Amino acid sequence: MQNQKKNSVLIFLPAEDLNETEYLTVKNYFVSKGKKVFITSDDHTFCSGNKRLKVKSDVSFFNINEKNFDGFILIGGQGSRNYKTNSTLQKIAVKFNDSKKTIGAICSAPLILASAGLLKQATCFSEVRNELIASGVDYKDFPIVVDRNIVTAEGPNTAGRFSETVFHSIYK
Repeated sequence: MQNQKKNSVLIFLPAEDLNETEYLTVKNYFVSKGKKVFITSDDHTFCSGNKRLKVKSDVSFFNINEKNFDGFILIGGQGSRNYKTNSTLQKIAVKFNDSKKTIGAICSAPLILASAGLLKQATCFSEVRNELIASGVDYKDFPIVVDRNIVTAEGPNTAGRFSETVFHSIYK
């Protein structure tokens, strides 16, 4: 028997320097499709964007149960690079992966999934391509790469297609 969908997704935001275009594009897409969006970060006050947007997280890193969400999306931006060795975030991603749930990562965020050992092939923001390759991931020079239950994307210019691809991967 297949698990019933919860109609909600969890979005990870870096505490600082998140990419606002990516975040707002993904959030607005899922909301427009009638899905609930919950935000998580290790920040206990507000996450700040690259253009001064402030976003409060809804769920603490330590209270995440992957069973409560249909998918997990990691937003990029310069700040996401600070999380590539965050073991708590890696464990969250592994739990979603082990539950066969869709995981999306855009811009620099695929580095987090690579550090967690979840990526075989992926794309990412061009400035971090060499870091992704150095971690043993088969880098693909495409705007979007789907590998099993993981969707990766280059950056803000692909945020719309990324949102659509992640959505259809979750709610097929």
